[in-house]
Amino acid sequence: MKYYIIVNPTSGHGLGGKSIQHIESSLSEYGLDFTLVQTERMWHAADLAAGAARDGYDVIVCASGDGTVNEAINGIMRARKDGHNKSAFAVLGIGTGNDFAGGTGIPTNLNDGLKALKENKRKNIDIGLVKGGDYPEGRYFGNGIGVGFDAAVGNEAVKVRWTRGLLAYLIGVVKTVFLYYNPAQVEIILDGKETIHQVSLMISVMNGRRMGGGFQMAPESLPDDGLFDLCIAETASKGRILQMIPYFIKGTQAALPEIQMKRAKTVSIKSLDMTFPAHADGEFICLDGSHLTLELLPKELEIVCA
Repeated sequence: MKYYIIVNPTSGHGLGGKSIQHIESSLSEYGLDFTLVQTERMWHAADLAAGAARDGYDVIVCASGDGTVNEAINGIMRARKDGHNKSAFAVLGIGTGNDFAGGTGIPTNLNDGLKALKENKRKNIDIGLVKGGDYPEGRYFGNGIGVGFDAAVGNEAVKVRWTRGLLAYLIGVVKTVFLYYNPAQVEIILDGKETIHQVSLMISVMNGRRMGGGFQMAPESLPDDGLFDLCIAETASKGRILQMIPYFIKGTQAALPEIQMKRAKTVSIKSLDMTFPAHADGEFICLDGSHLTLELLPKELEIVCA
């Protein structure tokens, strides 16, 4: 078994770099054969992961936050299109949200993640593919897509340098409520059959369960059931948005009149007036998008889980 460890040294406000010695000593103690490399630029993780898959590594491990995890998934999927299907994927959670890990059964704690590599429990999960915005040819994602308010919150959360996780995103919510948001009138088409027209504050299309380190966007989602879980919110006043936050943290927002929860294999989101921001696994896919199409690829990626 050969492990390829990709570390983003800037993840978790520098926690990634500080964790390298601990990662190396733990993997050596477990007797694992590994190569460790550090990312140096945007999309470097995708190139590294694709190269490792082509070189036949058994497990590609991303020690980082969700953004670098997304890059690595795109690299692995790129290699899979060329017929290199051997590599499994694992995550050592040291980022701000660790939402991909939290929604797929991978430990979000670094030490537990290292133990999971030793124990080598596997399962296959679904992967999403989104086309549109800055990625007309498509970008893969493991956790979810956020359109509108959710994307704007993520943009504010990354500016918070003194804390990580849910608190950073809560600060982002408050800032976004008062600085933003003029939501778009959208057309949402599910599986080519059901159509929703509304002014949407937020549209979350989830393969995992949570975003922002603790907002339970799709608490009943399963990453291997062949379906996206959608959380669709109508526009609301600033005060009402703040009232809704505890429901999303608890995962009980389905009871709110502004919320629709849906499931689908394919999703089309089209603006009928103004543009919208959107992200994939916390990474922007557009700031002024007008049309996104999403497709679920069932059981496409093998992961090492708890």
